[in-house]
Amino acid sequence: MSIELITFIVMLGTFLLGCFLCKLPIGISMVLASVAGALIGGQGVPVVHLVEGMFAYVDTILVIATAMIFMRVIQESGTLDAICATIVERFHKVPALMLIMIMVIIMFPGMITGSSTAAVLSAGSIMAPVLMMMGVPILETAVILSLGGMLGMIAPPTNLPAMIMCGGVDIPYSGFTLPLILLTFPLAFAFVLVLGLKHVKKMNYAEVRAKLNTEVRKKYGFKIYIPLILVVVLMVLNTAVPAIPDMGMPLVFLICSGVGCFTGRKFNILKVSKNAIQSVLPVMGILMGVGMFIQVMTLTGVRGLIVTSCLSLPSWARYIALSTSIPLFGSVSAFGSASVLGVPFVLSFLAKNEIIVVSALSLIASLGDMMPPTAMAGIFAAQVVGMKDYKQIMKKCLLPCLIILVWGVIFILAANFLEPFIVFH
Repeated sequence: MSIELITFIVMLGTFLLGCFLCKLPIGISMVLASVAGALIGGQGVPVVHLVEGMFAYVDTILVIATAMIFMRVIQESGTLDAICATIVERFHKVPALMLIMIMVIIMFPGMITGSSTAAVLSAGSIMAPVLMMMGVPILETAVILSLGGMLGMIAPPTNLPAMIMCGGVDIPYSGFTLPLILLTFPLAFAFVLVLGLKHVKKMNYAEVRAKLNTEVRKKYGFKIYIPLILVVVLMVLNTAVPAIPDMGMPLVFLICSGVGCFTGRKFNILKVSKNAIQSVLPVMGILMGVGMFIQVMTLTGVRGLIVTSCLSLPSWARYIALSTSIPLFGSVSAFGSASVLGVPFVLSFLAKNEIIVVSALSLIASLGDMMPPTAMAGIFAAQVVGMKDYKQIMKKCLLPCLIILVWGVIFILAANFLEPFIVFH
């Protein structure tokens, strides 16, 4: 047995012991696993490499932090309440379109923060009562929130697993918008229609309308929507007009958060920002731990071992391996799965278009958020709707998760065929 394999087993074992036996946070477990791997690999405690790894995803961490502040701002100012009321009022006569719009709202926080947890806990907590008022059963509502959160974290513009894989194989995070749209939105719309349409058709609109919060929209009018409109404009401005410098997503979110302080309900921006950062600290900690983990894997040769192992697999075995290992490892961390396993699989598919491959692998990695024992999307969805046990949600999500897996594999298989139609830099 090679020293690289022994090192990897020790790192993985330390990580699992920290998570499941000692009940430590995922980020801390990854730090301990990194130190253990460096010691076994004969590198001592490489402080320089650990610090360098910790800052490997600092750009992504800034995006998460500022995006979560923006989400809390539009939640506190009343923008989300106004959008919810508008959708129900305008589209209640077309239940299918109304459900699709609701699914987009559920996905939206995940789209800008890259976190399924943010989607379920923010927009999900607002839309869950609305769905149940419309007649959607509690279990189906929880499943819609879970799937919306998972697919939202993969939808553009912010896809953290894809960003992590891009960093690992040194390609720019550019040209991913259309592939990610095709991977996520068709599934999201199909799931919400299958789960909710038959129930919403029986909705008592007068009863639902009486429970909607319409005061904010009536009081502040169109300006309540300005932060959302501005964030979309600033995100596409550089693409539409290349002569204008790209501000970067963190600055875009901060500007729009500042505007949101003056377009709706009054609130304490310092308190909101503090609460927003606290809510995403676990995710940022995971990314720091992932950076250390990967840095030590590279230092000790473990990463090279995994890459060569993936490259040596027969083509058919590669698809089986990615379909099982990435979701299973994602049960601990979808981000860790994207980095530890996603990067080698991207390298093993270099003959295919890397943008489509990375996009599809990120979709498969998202399944980790529904894998026990962590199953963050399922657990938080259960909390939001008031269910004590999330196992029923897991059972109900089995078929949708299998469809997500097959959809991702199909895109990898057809990557070169799809390239001329969906990849634009």
